[in-house]
Amino acid sequence: MISQQDTDAIRIKYSILQVEFDERARRMWAAAEAKTLGHGGVSAVSRATGLAESTIRIGRKEILSASLPKKKEDVKRRIRQKGGGRKSLECKNSDLLNLLDSLVDPESRGDPMSPLRWTCKSTRRLAQELKAQGYSISHAKVGKLLTALDYSLQSTRKRMEGKSHPDRDAQFKFINNKVIDFQFRGQPVISVDAKKKELVGNFSNSGREYQPKGCPEEVETYDFPSMADGKGIPYGVYDMTHNQGWVSVGVDHDTAQFAMHSVHQWWCQMGRAVSPDAKELLITADGGGSNGSRNRLWKRELQRFADEIGLTISVCHFPPGTSKWNKIEHRMFSHITKNWRGRPLTSYEVIVQLIANTTTDAGLKIQAALDTNEYPIGIKVSDQEMVGINIKKSSFHGEWNYTIKLS
Repeated sequence: MISQQDTDAIRIKYSILQVEFDERARRMWAAAEAKTLGHGGVSAVSRATGLAESTIRIGRKEILSASLPKKKEDVKRRIRQKGGGRKSLECKNSDLLNLLDSLVDPESRGDPMSPLRWTCKSTRRLAQELKAQGYSISHAKVGKLLTALDYSLQSTRKRMEGKSHPDRDAQFKFINNKVIDFQFRGQPVISVDAKKKELVGNFSNSGREYQPKGCPEEVETYDFPSMADGKGIPYGVYDMTHNQGWVSVGVDHDTAQFAMHSVHQWWCQMGRAVSPDAKELLITADGGGSNGSRNRLWKRELQRFADEIGLTISVCHFPPGTSKWNKIEHRMFSHITKNWRGRPLTSYEVIVQLIANTTTDAGLKIQAALDTNEYPIGIKVSDQEMVGINIKKSSFHGEWNYTIKLS
């Protein structure tokens, strides 16, 4: 077996000698090195020097056939003159690179009506289109030309959040100052949100998990909802001050009633114990969904919750399109996703246990429970009910920032 050390030695020798070689000497030297290495020598020398394997084999044939002349005066080596050899396609066809560039990026560099505007621009498709326009080229050559044009295969990158609200940064500062104020006064601060719904069953889950080699866990080929045993709806509450959280796994619908029941569970199971003297509670939440800023049912349930636990509740919503900035996303939900990577969520018990056993080096602790209650959708809150809510809106974007006081 040819070692990496042998390959490195050939690479070093070639880098020193290549400037002294003409074509014939180069291929014969490479053939001699390949013969010395034995089986696999040709491919090893090719990797080390960059010479084509066919070139090395030609040199080997020259050695085996003893084609070297016997007399010095008969030596008539063919040394290619500068500029000799077959011209590259891009040299023979000066417009080839421009045409290829326009095919790959038709909107900015070429015709927006390009035949490849709405198709997958693979090297094979690009080669077919170039052939249709009179160029004889392989898909491998297309790949090399794309590299020369500074193209590379890339996936999409999530960075566009839609139209940014003009007061987005100001709202971020408002939320930050509010959180600092509550924490300074020893009042609880939580971040809430619903995680992506999960199908319950023996379905594939993204990520990889260590298993005995060659024995991956087998799951269903398809993950149609009709094949599932139900759906799990994790709604989380993250305590920013104490780095702990609560997750209710619902089985019905993600409604404002479900969201507030989850917050109530957090308060009873965790919040009250760490904040026994609390007089107020600050909730940071997304601007939409079951805890949306325009959700009337959310505000009605907030009033009921405030009256039940005896706390004044302040709410700050993140501006539209900025949900990823909500602390619960990267402080709690991201770690839950890592903990169950590559694990099929075969039952509600599995979901609850995987969530509850999620920890981090920073000391994150999570409790979780299954919520089997039914939460009907379509509940309407009348104007009269809204009048009965003791809500005080902030002077700065009152639709995002408001306080629910005891009725």
